[in-house]
Amino acid sequence: RQQKWKSSISTQAKMPPCDFVPEKYESYPYERMQKIREQNIAPSLRTYYKKPLLLHQGHMQWLFDHEGRRYLDLFAGIVTVSVGHCHPKVTMATQKQLARLWHTTNIYMYPPIHEYAEKLTSLFPDPLKVVYLTNSGSEANDLAMFMARLHTRNFDIISLRGGYHGGSPYTLGLTSLTPYKHGVANGFGCTATMLPDVFRGPWGGSHCRDSPVQTVRKCSCSEGACHAKDQYVEQFKDTLNTSVPKTVAGFIAEPIQGVNGAVQYPRNFLKEAYQLIRERGGLCISDEVQTGFGRTGSHFWGFQTHGVVPDIVTLAKGIGNGFPMASVVTTKEIANSLAQNLHFNTFGGNPLACVVGAAVLDAIEEDGLQKNSEDVGTYMLLELAKLRDKFEIVGDVRGKGLMIGVEMVTDKDSRRPLPAEEINQIWEDCKDMGVLIGRGGLYSQTFRIKPPMCITKRDADFAVEVFHIALQRHMERA
Repeated sequence: RQQKWKSSISTQAKMPPCDFVPEKYESYPYERMQKIREQNIAPSLRTYYKKPLLLHQGHMQWLFDHEGRRYLDLFAGIVTVSVGHCHPKVTMATQKQLARLWHTTNIYMYPPIHEYAEKLTSLFPDPLKVVYLTNSGSEANDLAMFMARLHTRNFDIISLRGGYHGGSPYTLGLTSLTPYKHGVANGFGCTATMLPDVFRGPWGGSHCRDSPVQTVRKCSCSEGACHAKDQYVEQFKDTLNTSVPKTVAGFIAEPIQGVNGAVQYPRNFLKEAYQLIRERGGLCISDEVQTGFGRTGSHFWGFQTHGVVPDIVTLAKGIGNGFPMASVVTTKEIANSLAQNLHFNTFGGNPLACVVGAAVLDAIEEDGLQKNSEDVGTYMLLELAKLRDKFEIVGDVRGKGLMIGVEMVTDKDSRRPLPAEEINQIWEDCKDMGVLIGRGGLYSQTFRIKPPMCITKRDADFAVEVFHIALQRHMERA
C-alpha cells in the first residue's frame, strides 16, 4: 500500500489566541525541581516527555509552563479536568466554602452533602438513587466490588482484558494491563475475559461500534446483525461456563475503555453480557470514571450509550474537575448490604468536595458542555479519520464525544503496534508545537485525546494540524 502524503508542510500550525495572562513564575528553578523529584518523590510516579514539563498555571483548556509557554491540553490531567482548568464558577464556589467550613465528617449533617446527593442522583435513572462518596476512582471501584460481594453473597467478579479499574491491591485484580501488575498476590476471585476489541481483536467489521468512525476492517453482516458481537458474547459465555462458579458476584466494565486507548465494544455486547451476569445472580458495575459527566456527548453517562441500567456505577476524575473526589451510586437495596456493619470514610463527601461537585454539575449544564463534547468530538474524530486514510501508520481512529483514541501501527494489514521510539518522536513533536496528548494501550501505541470539555472547533483544527505535521515529519525521517 503506497503512502499518500505530500512533502512537508512549511508553515507551523498557528495556535488559537487566548487573552488570559499567566502570573509570573516565582518558585524554584527547573534544575532544583528536577533534583527534588529525583531525591524526594517516589520513582514509581513517572513523568512524561524526555524533558519533563514544569507546569505553573492553567486556564480552561490551556496550560502554561514555568517559562510562560502555552499548551493546548488534550489530556486534561488524565481525563480529570472536565469543565476547564480553574473554571471561574467552580473556583468561586470553592473559595466561598473554604471560608465557611472545610471539614466535618458525615456523622453530622451539613448542607453540601445533602444538596449534592440530591443533585447528583437526579441525573440517574431509577433505581440508582443512593450515593456513597469517596476520594478516588480506585477507592470507588474497591467499594463497588465489596458491595457486590456483600449483597450477592458470591465472590467472583469478571472484568474485561485491557480494563483499568484502579491500582489498589483489591482493584488490581480487575485491572487487566500487565504494566500495572506487580508480582505480589492480588486478584483472588477476579477473572478477566476476552476484550471485544473490534480493531485489534479476532473479530471486527465496518459497522460494529457506536462511533462516527468505524474500523477499516470489512464485514458482510446484514442490517441489524453483528457477527463480531456474537463471537465475543460466545467467548463471554465460555468464561462463565469454565472459569467461575455457577453464581458470581458481578461484572465490571468501562463503557469505553480509557487507559487501554478508548477501546469500544460492538453495539449490544454489554446488553447481552449484563443479561448473562444477572442470570447467574451477579451485579453489573459500570466504571464511569472516564466516560461520565457528558464526555461521550450523546448521553450524560457512558452506560446510557449501551442501552443498559447497571446495578452499581462508579464515578471519579471529572466529577471534581481535579479535586480529589469520587462516588459509588447504587440502589437502596444494595447500599443496605453495607449498613449491616460499620463502613466509614473520613474525607468522602466532605463539605468542600460536595460544593466542588455541585459547581461542576452547574458548569456542565450552564456551559453546554455535553453538547460541546458531541459537536467538537464528532468534528475532531472525522478530521482525524482523514489522517488515518492518508497515513499507513494511523491504524484506527475511534471514540465518541471527547473520548478519542488514535492507534498507531506499522501497517494497517498486520495491525502491529508502531515501535515505541517512533511513537515517542511524534508525541514529543506535538508537545514542542504546543499540544499535550495522552498515551495508552497495552503497548502504549494509542494516542489518547480526552481534553477539558470546553475546547472549541478552532482548538480541534489546531490540534489536528499539529498532529498532521508530526506525522509528516515522521514519514520524512522514515
